[in-house]
Amino acid sequence: MFNRFNFSQFPKVLINLIDWLIIVLSALLCLLLSPTRMPGMVLLGISPNWLLIWLVTWSVKRSIFQATIAGITLGLIQDGISSFNPTHVVSLVVVGVISSRIQKHRYLQEDFISIAIIVFFMVMISETITAFQYIIQGFRPIESIWDDFQRISLTSAILSSLWAPVIYYPLNLWWENLKN
Repeated sequence: MFNRFNFSQFPKVLINLIDWLIIVLSALLCLLLSPTRMPGMVLLGISPNWLLIWLVTWSVKRSIFQATIAGITLGLIQDGISSFNPTHVVSLVVVGVISSRIQKHRYLQEDFISIAIIVFFMVMISETITAFQYIIQGFRPIESIWDDFQRISLTSAILSSLWAPVIYYPLNLWWENLKN
């Protein structure tokens, strides 16, 4: 779709504005998908972590600073629409930093597969951080947290990695065509 379009005929300011608009709208779409429970998107009552998928998609081709800012922003937004205790900021910042440090072109070649694998492990890291926050708070027994952690982390990781290409492909296509 974008391959036939020549971006060089437009002013740089307009292209940057459109790029920022796409970034904000895609993050907003992921935010709106987060509480949505549609058939095929839910397993054991758990849905994909859409904001984490967007963050990984954004971070794999960005600097650590940009990934950190995106993690903080998305974490605060997610805390604002859900419970802020435990906070999502810590886990999303860690995921953003690790994702930006992965040099995907060195280790993994196929885009869909590599993003799915990265998202799978980032969800596991994110859920582990959340579980540690619950343990530190001490409101629930560790056995209960451990049982929930196993179910939530594996289910969310599987679903998120399966749905990751839905977010990654159009955004990556857009960003690759902007570079060229």
